[in-house]
Parts: sequence; C-alpha cells; structure tokens
Amino acid sequence: MDCVAHILVTGSNGQLANELRLLLGDSVVYADRHDLDITNEAAVKAFFEEQSFDFVINCAAYTAVDKAEDDFEAADRINRLGPALLAKYGKRIIHMSSDYVFEGLSSRPYTEKDVAKPLSVYGSTKLAGENTVLAEAETAVVIRASWMFSRYGENFVKTVLRLGAENDSLGIVFDQIGTPTYAADLAATIVAMLPQIKAGTKEIYHYSNEGVASWYDFAVAIMRESGLACEVRPIETSEYPTRATRPAYSVLNKAKIRRDFGLTIPHWMDGLKRCIAKLNEQA
Repeated sequence: MDCVAHILVTGSNGQLANELRLLLGDSVVYADRHDLDITNEAAVKAFFEEQSFDFVINCAAYTAVDKAEDDFEAADRINRLGPALLAKYGKRIIHMSSDYVFEGLSSRPYTEKDVAKPLSVYGSTKLAGENTVLAEAETAVVIRASWMFSRYGENFVKTVLRLGAENDSLGIVFDQIGTPTYAADLAATIVAMLPQIKAGTKEIYHYSNEGVASWYDFAVAIMRESGLACEVRPIETSEYPTRATRPAYSVLNKAKIRRDFGLTIPHWMDGLKRCIAKLNEQA
C-alpha cells in the first residue's frame, strides 16, 4: 500500500467500509454522513481543499431498494450527485455500484459490456452514479457487486439468522438468481487493486464471490451453516410482492477483474462459512 499513501473511505458505517477498516487500519480517513455530506458541493469542495487524497473509495449509498421507489430525490442525491462530487473534487475514485443496474432477462452471466437496463429507482440511480463518476473523475474504477453480506450492518445473512431463530419455517424466493458477495472478500480485492490502478483509468468491473444461488439456496445454506432447525420453503416472487422490481437473474461475469488484477475469487459458500464463524465469535 506504499504507493497509495492517503485514502478516503466514505460510507464508513457500512458493511464494506467496516471490512476495509480491518485491512487498512487507522492510516486511512473514514467519513460517514456526519463527517461529510457528499451531496453538498460546498462541503465536498472544502473537504478536498483542506486535505488531498491519493484515492477515494466511495462506499456511501442509498440502499433501501423498496423505499427508493417513493423517495427518488434522496436516492438520486446519494447515489448520483454524491458520487459525482466525490469524483469531481477527489479526482481518483473507486466507486461501488450494483447488479441491480441490469433488468435480469439474461440467460448467461452479465459482462461489463452488456447494456444496463435497471428496473427500479435504486438501480437507475446507481447507474446514473456510475456514469457521472466515469465522466467527472480523472481516474475511476466502478465495481458492480451483488447480494453483499457481512457481520456488519443489516443484510440477508443476519436477517435470516434472526428470523430462523424466531420461526419454525420461512418462505424465501427461489426464482431470483444471483451470487452472494462476502464484503470481506470484496474489501481484500479492493486493497489488492489499489496499487495496480493506472492513472487515467476509467473502467467498470464486476465482482461477487464465485458460484450461483437463488435467495432460497442462500437461506438454506445459512440455516445449515448456523445449525438452526428452521425449515426454508421455496416461494415464487409473486408470493412475496415488493415495492421495487428486482432482476430475476443478475449473475455477474468476473473474467475481466480476474484477468486485469490477477485475482482468485472464493466461492460464496466459503465466504458464508467465514462470515458465520465471525458472527459466532461476536456472539
């Protein structure tokens, strides 16, 4: 990390930022919304005038997918405007995006060259954030990730563990297919990428753990690994209506990021086992 001496991590209370903190330590500046309102141009400009950074890692995001349908302005400010300002004044940025930029009609894993057609306000604001980061920054790497989980914050693993302890059975959708991403593995990937990013780079990359799963498969594995006796029942998306439409298939092709950065990516089950072990240690 010697060649990347000074880093700003935004969204510092989130899953990915907490995992980055474990790897990068206190030599990095961490900012949450109370430290820096990324949607306030005057505040962002002043922040970067006071100190310079070799890289910004933007983990800040509006992630309430269903709420965003009725709160476009807030989702747009955090997912599009904030990243634009960080890219404009920070100049060199790694920006986190989402598999929800895709409509989910593919029958093969999505590559970075596939056309993005989001189905939701969340997905459309994340896509707008990608575009503005690539336009505004001098050096920009956009990483689309999917189904993130960790021991931190709110996520599917922690929700299923809580509901599994409270119920004898759960219905989980089996007709939405993607790949879980262990935030600790993504954080390690970002740290490995940083010294290799060349000035002037403007690229989109896909990252998740390896393998494919439905939310049902994921929940079954969580119950098995945690030793909970709760039965998981497969249900259709139509039986669990949500405000926002999710892509039915959002598996990401990771050949580009593996090739460009020499990565070996663990399977999602391996990540899940390590995550549950960490949660057990905390408990």
